[in-house]
Amino acid sequence: MKGHSPKEDPRRAVVRSRSRFTTLLSVWFFAALIIPNCILANTEHYSLWTVESLILLPLGFYMLWSVALRRSGIMIWLGFPFLFLAAFQIVLLYLFGNSIIATDMFTNVLTTNPGEAGELLSNIYPAIIVVCVIYLPLLWFAAREIGHKRYISRTSRVTISLIGASLMAIGLLALYPAYRTSRDKHVMRDEIFPVNVFYNITICAQEFRRMQHFERTSADFRFHAKRTAQTDGREIYVYVIGEASRAMNWQLYGYGRETNPRLARTEGLVVFRNMLTQSNTTHKSVPLILSSVGTDQHSELYRRKGLPALFKEAGFETWFISNQSPQGAMIDKLARDADHLLYIRTPRYDMQLLDEMQRAVENSDARKMLFVLHCYGSHFSYHQRYPREFARFRPDGDVAISAKHLEKLRNAYDNSVVYTDHFLAETIAYLDGLDADAALLYCADHGEDMLDDSRQRFLHASPTTTAYQIYVASLAWFSDRYRQHFPEKAAAAEANGDAPATTHALFHTMADMASIEGDHIRRSVSLVNPRYDRTAPRRYLNDHNEAVPFVRTGLTRLDIDTLRSYGVEL
Repeated sequence: MKGHSPKEDPRRAVVRSRSRFTTLLSVWFFAALIIPNCILANTEHYSLWTVESLILLPLGFYMLWSVALRRSGIMIWLGFPFLFLAAFQIVLLYLFGNSIIATDMFTNVLTTNPGEAGELLSNIYPAIIVVCVIYLPLLWFAAREIGHKRYISRTSRVTISLIGASLMAIGLLALYPAYRTSRDKHVMRDEIFPVNVFYNITICAQEFRRMQHFERTSADFRFHAKRTAQTDGREIYVYVIGEASRAMNWQLYGYGRETNPRLARTEGLVVFRNMLTQSNTTHKSVPLILSSVGTDQHSELYRRKGLPALFKEAGFETWFISNQSPQGAMIDKLARDADHLLYIRTPRYDMQLLDEMQRAVENSDARKMLFVLHCYGSHFSYHQRYPREFARFRPDGDVAISAKHLEKLRNAYDNSVVYTDHFLAETIAYLDGLDADAALLYCADHGEDMLDDSRQRFLHASPTTTAYQIYVASLAWFSDRYRQHFPEKAAAAEANGDAPATTHALFHTMADMASIEGDHIRRSVSLVNPRYDRTAPRRYLNDHNEAVPFVRTGLTRLDIDTLRSYGVEL
């Protein structure tokens, strides 16, 4: 009949339909991968040329990758590392609001115990749901395409290749003006996702390799420690490492709530009101606290032993008691030099640290003892860090990280500070009741964000810092007998209560408290020394392990003004 076209072969129609779906799957692949780049283009302070390279260069590469083989399903699965990093980046942006996946993020993943990870993941489920919806169906369909041996059409393959190559070329050309206009001398390395993330992975791998060789590289290290003064009686020194306790929520620092009801009434307490952490992540901050290494000497961390080894050399019986599980990090390496190493299992309330210390003191004939107590403190999830009777502020509870739950989150955090107050007060009371020269030093390893302002940032360990993450609670206490025998040290601590300091001072302060001298111990960094150097520059160990001024850690004008309101000048 006139105008009638032959009927299409049904099998060809099916093949064409399947080929279109395979093409659509390739588009889904590179569109899903470019999502983090599009978000970072809006959250980071990049130049227009850098943004152009950030979008076009990776997008072109992903397009070429997706059609490198006719069987796109295989290329999608071979691109799984890219998909994983994209999903990881989206979750990180949900948590922190900006910044790429940092070196410390990977180290945190490798050293965080499953319990802590589960607590966090259960409270960021919106981000988890989003990445699952975007990426899991893609992988499932790709696996299905592989199983059915389906191919992308030649036309689609050529079209995607040409467009991808063009976009990649334009992105590469944009790098030249990007380097000229950016303050960063390493635009490709630091600002183009995922190149910057792969670079951070190499740094993480290098750190782990150094850490694994610590026993060998530090085997011959000695402090050559000696005592410059001591008493005939018993001496007990306690070094308490807090967790995620920011100064802003401590009553002792002017907080409007009674979060320190007992410490506020404790006589002889010295509060250090100008203390900043050297790092906002535990795996890096705590080893620095336990070490004599300065912020600008990071490589020395893997060649020097820490505080337990120092006190052991000086003739002390040393204890390291932790309320956190072994992390496979430098913390564990330094702790192993103690005579006694104890990790407390669940439930993890910090009063168990005092119980163990009491047993050790009562069962030991040692005249000189050091205790390092590593707390769980105010680590998220906050409501799990204190018994119910310490829930002073209500409502509290286990809720998702969201602005609508801010009251419950803050109440739970403040309750954890109340419990830390109780733990420290009980520890001081116990030491005060002993017939001994006793001294205690406390400092948190880092602070915490809690949706404090329009940035809506939460937790810690973000690649860029905030005032809430770096300003930490720190204090010291001396028994009456200690004050009688070492009045100049207690007086110096009180005089240095407002002195600018970082957690680098803690090792040297603890050594000076016990009148220990040796290699790498500096009196000018000790807060119990009248010659403490208030003019020394304060440095922060950034994600690439570089010592930088705090103003170069990502702090905004809002952060600087917040610190200034507490009397902290950078």
